[in-house]
Amino acid sequence: MSAFAATFSEALALLTTFDHAVAEIVSLSLQVSGGAVILGTLIGLPLGACIAVGRFPGKSTLSVLISGMMGLPSVVVGVVVYLLLSRSGPFGGLGLLYSPPAMIIAQTLLVVPLMAAITRQVVEDVWTRYAEELRVMRFSWWDSVTTLLHDCRHSLVVAVLAGLGRAMSEVGAVMIVGGNIDGATRVMTTAIALETSKGDLPLAIALGIVLIIIILALNAFAYLLRHWAMRRFG
Repeated sequence: MSAFAATFSEALALLTTFDHAVAEIVSLSLQVSGGAVILGTLIGLPLGACIAVGRFPGKSTLSVLISGMMGLPSVVVGVVVYLLLSRSGPFGGLGLLYSPPAMIIAQTLLVVPLMAAITRQVVEDVWTRYAEELRVMRFSWWDSVTTLLHDCRHSLVVAVLAGLGRAMSEVGAVMIVGGNIDGATRVMTTAIALETSKGDLPLAIALGIVLIIIILALNAFAYLLRHWAMRRFG
């Protein structure tokens, strides 16, 4: 058996035997990314809808800024959060550095622009069709935002899943603010990087397989949900 085949065989063995190290890392990854996506949803979706519906000076500039921040380098975010949470930083007294909450904060900063930009585009398309009707019905600005968010809820699942995919595949920021501490802040992406550098390829590949499966499952779910919504609600 070649080294390549042997490595994959060992990786599959780790998965089929529910290896404790793999399960622990995957569990923490889901907790951190899930927490970031919840915060991102609470911030990014209303923000994107407000930009789409609002009429204020600098709206176009803000839209461009939000779209540009979709590709924000994760290492830059990691450094900024590190400086904020370090002992000499303004929030150093909270003691959050090298902990899962610090990782959640970093990932939230990464997913909010992505989710807000997608939401703005989705809501803006609907707003152009129903703006006059909502004004005739004397909907306030905030009522229009909440109504459109509810009306677009199935399409906005794509924004949420895109944020989750971005969070789970991110490595730079969580490496900087989490420290990649075994049993405490080690997630799939940082573990893959570490184990590859150490030469423990079976564990790295096992985690890579899990990560790919999760990302593919998220995209498949988004695709099926959108098609279901289109058939049901036309």
